[in-house]
Amino acid sequence: MSDISALVEIMARLRDPETGCPWDLAQDFESISAYTIEEAYEVAHAIAGGQMDELQDELGDLLFQVVYHARMAQEKGAFAIEDVVNGICEKMVRRHPHVFGDESIADAQAQTVAWEEHKALEKARSGKVSSSILDDIPVALPALTRAAKLGRRASKVGFDWPDAQGPREKIDEELAELDAELPGVDKQRMHHEFGDILFAVVNLCRHHDIDPEAALRDCNIRFQRRFGFVEQSLAGEGLSPDSASLEKMDALWEQAKQTGG
Repeated sequence: MSDISALVEIMARLRDPETGCPWDLAQDFESISAYTIEEAYEVAHAIAGGQMDELQDELGDLLFQVVYHARMAQEKGAFAIEDVVNGICEKMVRRHPHVFGDESIADAQAQTVAWEEHKALEKARSGKVSSSILDDIPVALPALTRAAKLGRRASKVGFDWPDAQGPREKIDEELAELDAELPGVDKQRMHHEFGDILFAVVNLCRHHDIDPEAALRDCNIRFQRRFGFVEQSLAGEGLSPDSASLEKMDALWEQAKQTGG
C-alpha cells in the first residue's frame, strides 16, 4: 500500500471503537491541534536543515495530522478526507485562472494581488461578514508572523508610513517609552512597551521586505551555533561555561563570529 487511501484506512482502524488504539480514540480536535502545529514546525525545521530524507518523514507526519482531523470530522458527520481533497483542488483551480483558464498574470506580485481578490470574492459569496479587514488573520499564528500580516493588511487601506523611516523612528519612540517605564518596574506597563517595540521592529522588517519570523529563526540558529563553538572551545581547555569568565566567553564568541559562525 502506498497511496493516501492506505493512510486513511490505517486511521480508520486506529479510531475503530471496538478494536482501535485507546490513545487515538481518546483524542479530539483540540487535543490533536497542538500536535498538528508541532508537526508543521518540524517540517520547517527539516527544510531549514536541508535534509530531504528528514523532510519526507516530517511531511508524512503532517499528512497524518490532516487525515486524523478529517477522520474525526467524518465521525461527526461533518466531512471526510475526500471532501478536503476535492475542496482544495477546486480552490486551486479557481484561484489560478491564468493556469486553468483564459486569464493572464504578469508576474508573481500580480498573482498575489489576484489571489487576495479571489479570496475576498469567495468570502463575499459565502455570506460571511467581517467587522474588520483584520478578522480573518488567525490569532494562533506565531506572533511575529501575525504582526507582519496585520501590518500588511492595514497598509493595503493606507494605514502605514510612506517609507521605512517611519517605523525606524517609531522604534526609537517606543524605546524611549520603555526607558520611562523601567525605573518604576511596572511589569504590566513593561509588557505593553516591549510588545510595542517588537511590533515596530516587525513593521520595519515589512518595509524592507524581510520576514521577521525567518530573520529571528536564523538568528536563533546563529546563536546556537556560536554558543556551541564557545562550549567546545572551553571544553578543549578543560573548562565549562559556568566556570569560565564572561570575558573569555566573549572573546570566543567574537572568534566564532569571525570564522563565519
